[in-house]
Amino acid sequence: MAEKFQNKYRIPSARLKDWDYGSNAIYFVTICTHEREHYFGGITNGKMILNEIGELAASEWMKTPEIRPDMNLELGEFVIMPNHFHALITIGKNNSNTGTDTMHRVSNETKLYSDAKHRVSNETKLYSDAMHRVSTFGSQSKNLASIIRGFKSSVTINARKINSNFAWQTRFHDHIVRDFDSCHRIEQYIQNNPGNWKNDEMYEW
Repeated sequence: MAEKFQNKYRIPSARLKDWDYGSNAIYFVTICTHEREHYFGGITNGKMILNEIGELAASEWMKTPEIRPDMNLELGEFVIMPNHFHALITIGKNNSNTGTDTMHRVSNETKLYSDAKHRVSNETKLYSDAMHRVSTFGSQSKNLASIIRGFKSSVTINARKINSNFAWQTRFHDHIVRDFDSCHRIEQYIQNNPGNWKNDEMYEW
């Protein structure tokens, strides 16, 4: 949970030591808006209703593999919430990560989550289990941080044409998905996030 410093949320860096974030693996990422402002829309009857900025964020995320074809990216489940964004993304094998140490990557099941859509389950405790890591941007240009940096920048530039106050939280949460069962639980968590909004740690008014 983020602490407040001078009335602003501050998250300490806790990236997985010695892990190459350009490695072939599935990553669960969460990005929050600045001070958890509700910039993306609202929840009605358990469903997320995107506003113009929310639609923009979804569109920009969907462009990610096209923008970075050399990284062999694959998008999994994602959801835009009122003040944050959850997504699964796979960095595939590519010329930048060939031969790197992927000590915990999912080998034969890396892409199976794309076939497991639309499952429903209550995973109210998954957030605390799966979102305990926090990332800062690295210096490499072909890694998870560069993907998130590009996405956030594109959304910010265009969102500020709609609302000049729009801003993201500086850092983002990440979790390296280690097996298929974990991936399945995270998929369910993402799918159920709008319905569980009032119990969400991010729920603030």
